[in-house]
Amino acid sequence: MQVNFLSYVQLTSLALPSLTDSKGSLVVVSSLLGRVPTSFSSPYSAAKFALNSFFGSLRRELDVQDVHVAITMCVLGLRDRASAAEGVRGVTRAKAAPGPKAALAVIRGGATRASGVFYPWRFHLLCLLRGWMPQPRAWFIRQELNITTPAAA
Repeated sequence: MQVNFLSYVQLTSLALPSLTDSKGSLVVVSSLLGRVPTSFSSPYSAAKFALNSFFGSLRRELDVQDVHVAITMCVLGLRDRASAAEGVRGVTRAKAAPGPKAALAVIRGGATRASGVFYPWRFHLLCLLRGWMPQPRAWFIRQELNITTPAAA
C-alpha cells in the first residue's frame, strides 16, 4: 500500500500547487488489476483500486474548480520484468507485454494529456465489459489462471 498508493498521494500533494500554477500534468501508472479484480492479488489489487479511485476523484475535484491539471491514468497489463514474472509464476497463463512498448504508451499518453491509456489496448475492452457482462469477464479471467498450481505464499 505504501509504494502502490500512498507514495502517489504524498507526491501529488507536494506537487499540486506547482502543477496548478503551470497547468501541468500528472501521469499515474496503474494496473489492470486496479480495474478488474482477479484471484491471488488482493493486496496489490486493493492498492491499485485505491489509486484509480483517488485520482478519479481528484480529476473531478480539479474539474469542478476549473483547475487545468491533466491526469493521465495508465492501465498496464503484465509486463516482461523479472520481478513481475517471478510474482505470477505458475499462477497465470497470460503472456507478458514488452516493457519498452508499455513505456512508450505511457509517454505518449502523458504528452497528449490523454485521460486514460491502456496497454495492451485490448484491456480497455475488458474494462468496458466489466460491468456490462460479468459472466464472460469471469470466464476470461479463469482462462488466464493456472488453478492447478497452488499460489506462492
